[in-house]
Amino acid sequence: QVQLVESGGGLVQAGGSLRLSCAASGRTFSSYAMGWFRQAPGKEREFVAAISWNGGATYYEDSVKGRFTISRDNAQNTVYLQMNSLKPEDTAVYYCAARRTSSGSLFYSRYEYTSWGQGTQVTVSS
Repeated sequence: QVQLVESGGGLVQAGGSLRLSCAASGRTFSSYAMGWFRQAPGKEREFVAAISWNGGATYYEDSVKGRFTISRDNAQNTVYLQMNSLKPEDTAVYYCAARRTSSGSLFYSRYEYTSWGQGTQVTVSS
């Protein structure tokens, strides 16, 4: 199992930007599809974005399309989430997740991921 540590969260005004990072342990990071999820108070954890093992494929939840960008650097064992034009409704704890795969598949359900980070808080003020 890969171990994940998120960073980069914080407090930002509406319209601002943040970049989240997720550092993974181990030498097989390139064997994992990665995803970002978020969980607001009183709500279920929801899918935000996913990226294939080599970065060749990405997918986004509708509400973040055009504002968020997921990317990865396999040499640095890190996946990123660039968040622009932030809105108060983006406020949540953001989690990265990993799933080992031998294909270029993307995964959208939290139940399909096997490793999770501890989360990083993102708060967007209006």
